[in-house]
Amino acid sequence: MQIALKGLVLLIAIEHLFILWIEMFAWTTKGIKIVKGADRRFMEMTKGMAANQGLYNGFLSAGLIWSLLITDMIWSYNVAFFFLGCVIVAGTFGALSSSKAIFIKQALPAILVTMTLLIFR
Repeated sequence: MQIALKGLVLLIAIEHLFILWIEMFAWTTKGIKIVKGADRRFMEMTKGMAANQGLYNGFLSAGLIWSLLITDMIWSYNVAFFFLGCVIVAGTFGALSSSKAIFIKQALPAILVTMTLLIFR
């Protein structure tokens, strides 16, 4: 992958590492500022669920980082497309089931990077 394209994939991976950190390690501190209308009791009650979601975001990030380390260009693109597709599906489902903002924050950036990869590869 070209350096600029790898940089875009890395940005998506970093976003999901940040989400992992919030959901797994900072849910009751920083997370309360992100979840609109939540109180401390709610954040404590949902801590385990959030950690599970964070783990999944970590897997998405790991897959995207893995795609950057693959030296065969075809496989590098294929793995990147697969994990970007997973981000798009997860972000779309999150928007439909939880908050429309998830689509803008997660799925849309992954869609834009996927389109960029398709155009410039």
